[in-house]
Formats: sequence, C-alpha cells, structure tokens
Amino acid sequence: MRTRAGVATALALPLALLPTMAQAGSKTDQGASLGDAQGGKKGQNITVRTKVQTTVDGAPGSTKSGSLSSTDSNWTPPACWYEPAFSPKEIQSTVKTWRNFDISFFYGIGDFIGDSLDQRYKNGHPYKNYNLDKQGEGMFWAAAVNPNRKDEPEALSCDKPPFWVDEGDPPKEPLAVSPQVLAEYAYDELPVPDTEIKMAPTGKSTVNLPTWIWLDKAKFKKLSVTASLPGTGLSATTTAEPVSLHIEPGTGDAETYPASGECAINEDGSIGEPYAKGKAGKTPPCGVSYLRSTGDGESYPLSATVTWKINWTSTNGDGGDLPDGTFGTTQDVTVQEIQSVNR
Repeated sequence: MRTRAGVATALALPLALLPTMAQAGSKTDQGASLGDAQGGKKGQNITVRTKVQTTVDGAPGSTKSGSLSSTDSNWTPPACWYEPAFSPKEIQSTVKTWRNFDISFFYGIGDFIGDSLDQRYKNGHPYKNYNLDKQGEGMFWAAAVNPNRKDEPEALSCDKPPFWVDEGDPPKEPLAVSPQVLAEYAYDELPVPDTEIKMAPTGKSTVNLPTWIWLDKAKFKKLSVTASLPGTGLSATTTAEPVSLHIEPGTGDAETYPASGECAINEDGSIGEPYAKGKAGKTPPCGVSYLRSTGDGESYPLSATVTWKINWTSTNGDGGDLPDGTFGTTQDVTVQEIQSVNR
C-alpha cells in the first residue's frame, strides 16, 4: 500500500513539469524543493522552491525585522528567475513512477502524464531520451519564485517549462540567475531593524515646545546579506548603510528640525541627539514642534523613516549601486496645551 508521503513524492516532479494546478513539497536529489505549479500568462507557471542560500553579516539565521521599500518606484527586486533544478535521470525515473500510478476517480492519469512528459523530454520535442547521454554535462533549469514576492503578478512571468543548459554555458534566458539577480534577491533579505525612535519628552508633547528625537547608534549600523547558489560558484553580497532619518509630524500644524525633516546620520552612527537636562531652551538637531494640540482621545500619526544606501559586489567582480531603500514606522503622539496658573 502506498503511503501519503510516497504519493506526494511521486506527484512532485511531473506536476511541476506540466501546465496544471498542483501542489508538491518533496526534495529532489539535487536538493531542490518543488513549490506550487500555478497557471501563468500562457496557462502555466512551472516553479521550484529556490536553492539560493543567504547569510546575514556572515552569520546565518539572523532575525529579519522589516523589509526595505525601494525609493525608485520603477524598480523592485526580482519576483522570479530560472536556476539549475533537475538532472536527466531524475526526470526519467519520475516518468517511470507515474506510469505505475493511478487514482480511483481518474483512471489512466499515470499514463496520461507520462505520455505528456515523454512528448517533451523523450520523443524529441524538443529533447530526446531525457538527455541521458548528457548526464553530468548539464542540468534542466526551471523557474524559481522569490518567496518574498510569490503573490505578486510578476511572479508569473517566468512561465517556461524546464529547459536544458550545458555545463559551463551561460543560459540564453534573460531571467536566468546571475550575480546581479542574487544581489537583488539579497536586497529583499536585508534584515533592517524596526525604526523605533526615542523621544523627549515622553508621553505627551506640548504645544510650541520642541520634542527631541533620536535613534540608537548601536542599532542602526551597516549590515549585509550574501546570496549564493550552491554548486554554481555564483555569489553576491548586498550591503545597506543607514544615511538619514525622515520625520513626518502627521499634521501641517508643526515644524520639524531641521526644516526639511531629514535628520542626517552622525559620525558615530547615531541619528539626532538624546535630550538631557539643561537643553530645554535649545533647538534639537532632530525633532518636531507641534503648533496645535490634539483633541481628547486624539493623536497625530508621527512617521519616522530611515533611508539606507545600498550597493553590491560579487564573486565575478561585478557590482554597483542599487536603489536606496526605506523602512519606517508610525507612532501616535498626543499634544497638550501649555498649562498656566493664574494667581
């Protein structure tokens, strides 16, 4: 009797190779995990779970706090690409497995799927005998989806079924994995910290009195992510460095310090300056003054957004800049009137 796990393993590859709607999650002998095969713009979107690995600052397993948004509205990290996925023997053995498989309510499905696969990978349309004569001389490449962007329409743009690439030959497919693709994927994996600003006074701000704002230098520092594809020698490192904090008071009845609301990073890596006794009459290097109080139970949504400068390098010498990234948070600020005592 076949177990459920055995059935899932048998289903994995053929359903990923056919233009059907299916789910699978087994491991291939190359270590790839098959993801969902979904309908794309041409009726199919054949995908595998990517084998790309990432490390943060050289240490894997770092906790990701937030995702960067590109300051270039015309650019986003790639939603999908093609990467080495299947050997000739793997496709051949899976077709044989299918021909011995049937489902009670869909008699003959095994032969049907086997015939469909053989048309492409055995009978010369376009491959002959699964390319077994090239075993060890190349791989079938398949579409992989960026897990951070799997729900975006662009994730369906890699809609070609697995295709053969000889070992050492660069694939002619523009969306094939490359150092730049890895660098752009690493952009999505940068674990930028939450933008939780410190403010003084805490609690309630007061009309016309400056509120000091700053960020801890120990938290906001340069970080990097390296993305690599095992067995290919392809690797790229993407580095992000904080450069400024932008303040939006949440109302037009406010003044920011500086007037632009853009607080530059200090030489020691901090942003702004902590408030201390004796600074009440000074203008903060980073802060805000509210000109109107909030009503009872109301608040202003103050947003604080850090801008990160991004660049990348790779094992083949390629590299350059990527669009700046931003990540921010919003917090509610209550503003009270100055209280005075009449004698």
